[in-house]
Amino acid sequence: MKEFKYVVQDELGLHARPAGLLVKEAAKYKSAVTLDSGAKKADAKRIMAVMSMGVKKGVELTVTVDGEDEDAAAEAIENFFKENL
Repeated sequence: MKEFKYVVQDELGLHARPAGLLVKEAAKYKSAVTLDSGAKKADAKRIMAVMSMGVKKGVELTVTVDGEDEDAAAEAIENFFKENL
């Protein structure tokens, strides 16, 4: 299992466009990808779950990646966050 934390920098938070892109990125991997804001948790492969978290700017997310390709998935998703959020 791999885990990293990321503080959302985007002014609009984790809104529709980056949420959709995140789901597409997470879906490329077999590993389970979970987002945890402290208040809510969501499967990063399910758009409605990600959107329902209501993540705003400044929220610290804990991202957990668990599965056979977790190393590659964690690296790709961490890069996604840095580039898009």
